[in-house]
Amino acid sequence: MSAWLLYLMLGSGAGILAGLLGVGGGIVIVPLLTFAFTVQHFPASYVLHMALGTSLATIMFTSISSLRAHHSRQAVSWPVVRRISPGIVAGTFLGSWMAAHLTTGFLKIFFVCFIYFVAAQLILNVSPVPGRQLPGRGGLSLAGSMIGAVSSLVGIGGGTMSVPFLQWCNLPFKIAIGTSAAIGFPIALSGTAGYIVNGLGIRELPTASLGFVYLPALAGVASASFLTAPLGARLAHSLPIPRLKKIFALLLIATGTKMLISLF
Repeated sequence: MSAWLLYLMLGSGAGILAGLLGVGGGIVIVPLLTFAFTVQHFPASYVLHMALGTSLATIMFTSISSLRAHHSRQAVSWPVVRRISPGIVAGTFLGSWMAAHLTTGFLKIFFVCFIYFVAAQLILNVSPVPGRQLPGRGGLSLAGSMIGAVSSLVGIGGGTMSVPFLQWCNLPFKIAIGTSAAIGFPIALSGTAGYIVNGLGIRELPTASLGFVYLPALAGVASASFLTAPLGARLAHSLPIPRLKKIFALLLIATGTKMLISLF
């Protein structure tokens, strides 16, 4: 019962922060699940693999709600989604395969570096200057494979990378956001499949696991974040978002530093 309550609390907090600050839920869910799984004495060598796989599985559900909302506002460029998705799927699945063969230590260092990168984006509020048009199918597939691979290694839906890329390619900001939300679903779907397949047969994993996806955490976090994300979005209209983003960036830096220290 205490574990279920913990997962519901994690999901509620992640959903509010995602809706409030516009950050992907995975950047919040992964470190929180890592700490929760560590407290529950899950195998230390697979704690981060399980956090990454479970995070992507939760995004698989929440991204559907997000893309539907953006689609209803005609803010999704579906031709871009169709052309970039093959690369997204291939890169994400390959990234999950790589993650299964990497040590927890390496994955933690990679994730911490990514956290610092996101924190810098939030503090500096840097937006790319549109400098080119969208590439052809081959170029989009290559970009998608890179976005997918990194996303699977850090357990996110890819918005931190896909939004700046689409803005750089001259898509209007709102269209870039909506298209990124739609791209998040194939990332989450293929990443979840990869973490399930590559985690099957590992005997040390908890009994309620499906590969590297821990099903109780998936159910609790996904259901709670799905319900609380709209609340965060409503709060965004009444709170000082720029200041909150900087505070959140400092919390990310503290979280990343704590994960880094745990390696020693």
